[in-house]
Amino acid sequence: ILGKFNLDGIPPMPRGQPQIDVTFDIDANGILNVHAAEKSTGKENKITIKNDKGRLSADEIERMVQEAERYKHEDEVNRMRIEAKNSLENYAYSIRNTLNEPQLAGKLSESDKSSVEGKIKETT
Repeated sequence: ILGKFNLDGIPPMPRGQPQIDVTFDIDANGILNVHAAEKSTGKENKITIKNDKGRLSADEIERMVQEAERYKHEDEVNRMRIEAKNSLENYAYSIRNTLNEPQLAGKLSESDKSSVEGKIKETT
């Protein structure tokens, strides 16, 4: 472990709603800056990890940078997949909440309502 910090004070939110941006930046001197921010509350924290003795060599840092570049596309695809999954789940929760509203209760048959609820359970 190179370093550790917590992002505290984030209030409870429904699943998929917290959005935390984490940024890693390695400069030419091998100094790693990590910044994390939660979008809705503005809570943020950061840490700077210097390349002290016993830490990473220049070759190791270069290898890690190359690996990061190599996996950049895969990371982006995974990020997009996770965002799409979270959006779908949020939509399903929204539909579930709409189904429970009193003004909609009499407009759907029980079979339609149970069919939609089944699809919501499959999704979430």
